[in-house]
Amino acid sequence: LMNAAVAQNVEPARITQHCDSVSLCFSKGLGAPAGAVLAGRREFVAEAWRAGKLLGGGMRQAGVLAAAARVGLEHAEATLRRDHDNARRFAEGIQELNSPLCSVNLAAVETNIVMVSISGVWPSPAELCEHLRAVSEEELAETGQAVSVLLFPWSAHTVRAVWHRDVSAHDTELAKNKLEFVARKCQE
Repeated sequence: LMNAAVAQNVEPARITQHCDSVSLCFSKGLGAPAGAVLAGRREFVAEAWRAGKLLGGGMRQAGVLAAAARVGLEHAEATLRRDHDNARRFAEGIQELNSPLCSVNLAAVETNIVMVSISGVWPSPAELCEHLRAVSEEELAETGQAVSVLLFPWSAHTVRAVWHRDVSAHDTELAKNKLEFVARKCQE
């Protein structure tokens, strides 16, 4: 919800105005260590609260988590916009590679998520992710850096990359360089 609101430059309420209920997680992009909020009709929220208690939910001393969530919400626009910008830079880097191994649809990069298309049968998305995660002596010798990049094999021909508040612009540059290194090695 918050990523969509920032990307569309609208208030979250505009997106949810026709929804019966909304759940918002305060971790992930907003950076709180835990927590979520549920909004909806009074009866719906009361039943969700009761079901949560029946299943063992509930916390004491939750004010510290609430404070972290508040800070996350207060800084959401700047934080999420930075994530979106980093994702876009990564996607542009893939496009600039002009590699037969991978490509990206820049028009589809609207938030903090980049879906990378993998061409051919080798490496598979899972194999590419493993190469990006692993660090080799060869990489260290050629690039002078040991970088481990964690992406997710999303489908038979797609890898998913997601940015969050702990991934900096510098980290994004390192990830682009690592992908370039891996793509080159896979082509050799």
